[in-house]
Amino acid sequence: MLYKFKSKAAGDVIMTGPSGDHILRLIGKEPAPQGIILPADMPAAIAALEQAVLDDEERRRRAEEEARAEGRTPEPQEGVTLRQRAWPLIEMMRRAHAADKDIVWGV
Repeated sequence: MLYKFKSKAAGDVIMTGPSGDHILRLIGKEPAPQGIILPADMPAAIAALEQAVLDDEERRRRAEEEARAEGRTPEPQEGVTLRQRAWPLIEMMRRAHAADKDIVWGV
């Protein structure tokens, strides 16, 4: 499944199913084939994503420090980070909130 987030205030954001499910859960939404993020909900959703990104980066930093403390080489970062996945939707929410426009998917 693909998520195609749409808003009249920004270009579309497309995510694969697992990434979209994860992002939706982070903002307190249950993954579903269709949905909406209202402008009133966007500041809290943005804050939740930004905090999740910071937490993810802190976990990574601690794991690297722990590996170095144990004399091991830290595992290389593989794949796309949460920051990279979340940024397009965060930007979309900022623009949609400023324009007082909804974000929808699956419609």
